[in-house]
Formats: sequence, C-alpha cells, structure tokens
Amino acid sequence: MLSLLKKNIILIVLLFLIATPCVSSQPSADQTDYYAKRAKLLSYIIRIKLTKLHFSHKQMDDELSRNAFGLYIKQLDSQKRFLLANDVAQLQAYADKIDDEMITGIIRLPLIGAAILKKRVEEVREIIRVTLHSAFELTRSEQLETDAEKLQYCQTQAELRDRWRKILKFQLISRYLDMLEDKGLPLAAPDMCSKPAELDGAEIRPQDEIWEQAREKVLKSYENFFSRMLQETEEDHYDRYFNSIARAYDPHTNYLPPTKKEDFDIHMSGSLEGIGALLREEDGYIKVVRIIPGSAAFRQGQLQAEDIILEVAEADSEPVDITDTRIRDAVALIRGKKGTEVRLLVKKPDGTRKTISIIRDVVQIEETFVKTTFLDDDQTKSSYGYIKIPSFYRDFNGKNNGGNSRNVTDDLRQGLRKVTEHHAEGLIIDLRNNGGGALEDAVSVAGLFIRNGPVVQIKDNDGDIKVLSDEDSRIDYSGPMVVLVSKFSASASEILAGALQDYQRAVIVGSEHTHGKGTVQTMIDLNYHLPFFNMDKYEPLGALKVTTQKFYRISGASTQFRGVTSDIILPDRFQHLKSGEQYSDFPLPWDTVAPTTYHRWSGRTSDITLLSKRSHDRVEHSQAFSDIAASDQAAEEKGKQTLQSLKIDDILVQFAEEQRQQQQMAASGFIHDDLMDDEEFDRQNLTPAELESRWQKEVESDPYVKEAVSILDDMTEGMKS
Repeated sequence: MLSLLKKNIILIVLLFLIATPCVSSQPSADQTDYYAKRAKLLSYIIRIKLTKLHFSHKQMDDELSRNAFGLYIKQLDSQKRFLLANDVAQLQAYADKIDDEMITGIIRLPLIGAAILKKRVEEVREIIRVTLHSAFELTRSEQLETDAEKLQYCQTQAELRDRWRKILKFQLISRYLDMLEDKGLPLAAPDMCSKPAELDGAEIRPQDEIWEQAREKVLKSYENFFSRMLQETEEDHYDRYFNSIARAYDPHTNYLPPTKKEDFDIHMSGSLEGIGALLREEDGYIKVVRIIPGSAAFRQGQLQAEDIILEVAEADSEPVDITDTRIRDAVALIRGKKGTEVRLLVKKPDGTRKTISIIRDVVQIEETFVKTTFLDDDQTKSSYGYIKIPSFYRDFNGKNNGGNSRNVTDDLRQGLRKVTEHHAEGLIIDLRNNGGGALEDAVSVAGLFIRNGPVVQIKDNDGDIKVLSDEDSRIDYSGPMVVLVSKFSASASEILAGALQDYQRAVIVGSEHTHGKGTVQTMIDLNYHLPFFNMDKYEPLGALKVTTQKFYRISGASTQFRGVTSDIILPDRFQHLKSGEQYSDFPLPWDTVAPTTYHRWSGRTSDITLLSKRSHDRVEHSQAFSDIAASDQAAEEKGKQTLQSLKIDDILVQFAEEQRQQQQMAASGFIHDDLMDDEEFDRQNLTPAELESRWQKEVESDPYVKEAVSILDDMTEGMKS
C-alpha cells in the first residue's frame, strides 16, 4: 500500500488537479469528463469523512477494499444473470485496489464494470427475444436454482442462454397461472407451447390464448427492464461504487446520491408514498424493511417485512420487473394518488410468490399513535391494560393536531392514566414490529415506569460515554408489566425493553431476540465539505449517512448485533428468518462497557424461571402456537428447497398448495383476513367506532396477547399469595 508520505503527496496533487483539471499529465477521456472529476472530488471527501467519523475508525486498506468489492459485485449482478466468469475475473483485479482508487481519485472500477455490464445486458436482451419466441417443453423434468448464493457465474454464452431459458420458462408459467386465476379459469397446462397461429385453424382453448398473452407480457416487461438498465449513466455507476465503499463500514452507513428533494427524502426515510412501507435496496432486490402503522399496506395486511418486491403494476396495467432497479425508480412506480390501485408481485421469505393488491391511501394518523384498550380474563375475573406503541414518534415541527406537537411519551402517559382509572391489575406494552424513532422518547417512556435513573449509555467515536437518564421522580404506572417484542423490534424499542429488563421492571416476552440495531447515524450534506470555494459546479454531491455512536444498556451490554433476549420465548412464525443486525453485511460487533449505577425495581418481582415454565406448559398445549410452530417449520423447510421444478404439472400442484396454505393462514389468524374480501375497499369509510371494534377483536384473538394475559395472571397470583 502507499506510504503515509506518498498519500499526502497524492492528496496535494489531487486537490490541485481538481481545482485546475487541465494540468493533469496524462488524462484519460473518462477522467476529463465531468462525472470523473466529480468522482475524484467525492472520493476525497468521502474517504476523509468515513475514516474520521465512523465509529469503528476503520481505515481504507486492502481488507476494506475487498469487502467493498464484494458488495460492488453484488450490486452489479446480484442474481448472476448477466456477467460471465471471465468478466468477474477481469474485475477481480480491482478487489484490493479500491482503497488506492479512493486515495488517488483515479476511479476506474465503476467505469469498467459499467462497460462490461452494458455489453452483457445487450446480449441478454437478444437472448430473451429469441428464447421467448421459441417453444418451451413444459413436460420436461428439469430444475431452476432460485438461490443466487448457490449459483456460479456462467462460464460460456451457451450456459448463460440455458440459465435464461429456465428463468423465462418459470416466469412464463407463473404469469400464465396468475392470469388463469385472475380470469377464473381452471388451472391447467396449455395444449400448445408455440404461437396459436401455428395451429393452422385448429380450435384454440382460452388457456392457449392466455399462454400467448403471458408470453407477450413477459417479453414487454423485460423490454422495459432492459431499457431502464441501458439508460443508466456513468454517474449512477459511480454512485453505487461509493455506496459499496460506505456499506463496507457497516449496514447503516451509506452514500446517498443527489436527486430531486422528494427522492432524496425517500432515500433518508425509505418511505413509499401511497402504500406506507419502508424499504431498501439489497443485493439487487427491493426489500420491505417495515410496514408503517396505519398505512394502506398495514391495513391490507399481506405485505410484510422481509418480503421482496419483484414486480409493480398500476391497476390492470402490465407489471414492471424491478429487480436490479434503483430504489427511487421503484418508488416512482409504487407511488400514486389516494384511491388508486397498485399490484405488487412479492417473493415471501419461504420462496412463495404472491400478488398483493393495495389501494393507495394516506396514513390514518390515529393508527400510528399509541392505542389503549382493556382485556378481561373470564377465568380469573382480572382486567388488564393493553397499550400498543407502533413507533417512538415525535412531531418536531408541531404540524400535527392543529399545530400542537404530539409525541409518544405524552400519548402513553394518557393511556397509563386510563389504565390506572380502570383499576387494571396488570399491563401489556406491545413493541412488536416497532422500528424505533426518537431517542429522547425511549428515555422518557422508560421514565414513566421507574422513579428515576439511567436508561441508556451512548458511546461516540472518540470513546466518550454519555448516560441519558430519567430525571423525573414521578411514576405513572407501578403495577406488573409484560412487554411483547419481536425480531422486528429495533433501535428505540430495544433501548426501552433493555432498560425495563435491567431494572427488572417488566417481563420481556416474544421472539428469541430483537433486531439488534444499536447504532446512531449522522447525516452529512457533502455540499458543505468542498475543499475549495470554486468547486460548487460539481454540486449537488449528495449526502453521507455515517454511524457515529453506539447504544449500551445500563448493565453495560450493547443492544447492537444481539438485540435484547426475551425472558420468555414464544414460538415465532418468523423464527427461521435470518433477519436482524447479525445477518447483515459487516455489522458492528456486540461488546460491553462498564455498567452504570442503578437500583432495580423495589416492587415485588416475579420468579422468571417459574413464569417461563408455566408459559411453556401452556404453549405446549396451545393449538394456536402449535400451528405457528408448524407454519415456521414448514416455511423453513420450504426455504431450504431452492431448486424449482420447471415441469408444469409440478408447478400446478405447487400453485394449488400455496393457495391452500394462504387460506389456512388467513383462517388461523396469521395474516389479517378482515381485508381480504370486498370489505377491503370500504375500510376507509368505516366509522371510528367500527375501526376501534375491529381492532379490539384483532387484539383479543392474538395468541401472543392471550399468552401475555396468562403470564400476568401468574404474576398477579404470585403477588397476591
């Protein structure tokens, strides 16, 4: 690698070259173009900011270069559908040179990668045109590997053509079956696999016409897909290159390229206007991270975290394949006016595919806020409070509620007042799927349940530790508590759950562990970090989101990577999913700091071992949890079966079985079934009382809530004895 002296010399030369580009000794055509000069400038700023500000203090060396290269290759061709093995071998020469490129500002890899990819895309486009106009042997026994991790890059063009033949065959059959279902026709194989015109006047069944229509739709979808890919600019490839470098620091550090303000906000929030889903680009896919409470997707109920969106269609229009599509382009397709329909073809974590229809809407604000109700146990005659906290929201701008700011702490305090006035004997706080929010509310919410004391420790990139504490000695609720969590509970949710667990103030119940997102990011507008004043012609430069701090519990353990482990673990239908910080690329590790001084809850505590044993015994005899465990096991087994049969009779059986499973899941309460019929489009017209009644029924029928009630029964029984 370059010595420190050499690096400093290169830095001086780099700044001089950018300020006076004509002085460059042997400029290539690419380096003299605007994007190359902009990339040179960005490489300097991004390198300085990442190495100085990132919590890990990672330096740009060969190891980081190799990590960034792996991420770069993934984003270039994550599904191994374009590049040949010799293409990857050619690019591999840059695997340990990315750090050198960032130091010198001479960025070659993204341009070489772009040229290779463009050539292969043009070749594959012709392969698809020829293949789709050929006959497919639908009765032939063969398989398609659907897990890209198990695939190798094709060695030859012939091997690539055969891979695409299988991909197209499966997509064509899937589209054909979906169209049959939409038209209410029997699921059956077509009589022919070539064009109807070749049947010489023979009678054509509706299925055969639909087969040809499916062929045309798949071809049109790919033509649009390739058109988008070939429209990508050098700037797009530079942007992805820089983002790969940022992501090599940790999953939450990103380079965000400049776009229109609306799209820039989407990158920061990950939000999709119209349906209400947070998502991210991951290995060439658009993956759902979280569903916004109260949104159209939330009320529809079928789109879930970890789903991958494969295609997007406007009402009855032709679906558009969004694999390998930039997030802002996917957003542009999914956004739309309230009341319009968008159809999403998603791939579930177990590999099944499902078309989900969502009527776009604005978020129903009341459903995003804290909600309180009461649950009565007919056997014990006890009544318990139930409070759902969907997120740690805070309106910093004071725009909601007629100009008055609203936050989760004040709303929760009102809910706790209702619980006290109701004389509830216990309380359930539901943090499942809560992705976090305002840090100050995580602290203030914890303070509602303790007299005062530390809540969370924050360590910055200089090693300094700051303790955030509840300074208010008032306690808003002092009774027994159960906190429900899931592996999708993250960030501020984990701070609250961890603090209540450390204080022994509540029993944490749910998934084996929460998400494990225990870091803080800082957004840096790169336009404010230009080294010279005369460089504004390269603006806008975008932004850098950098991990600068890390959360630690008051007991000293980090919430990063491991999350919060539940005191009582319940069967989880998503147990098989490798979801969480520990499964991300290059996560920061779990570690500890010194514990703070705090005093555990002085009220009578429960014997966790006894509570856990009793809960286990109930779960063992629960049909609902038995179904959940069976569903998780079946999904896990299905997820392992990545070889997809391409024989149409096998696919017909599979298609019918997936329909049966969906119906069974709806009947078992695994997915919201209240919006899967014609009422779906009338929900927005329901009165607040009708919406409240429906929500109450959902809560009461939730097996996790029922078990939380039983745990509270055990806790209050112990306190009474």
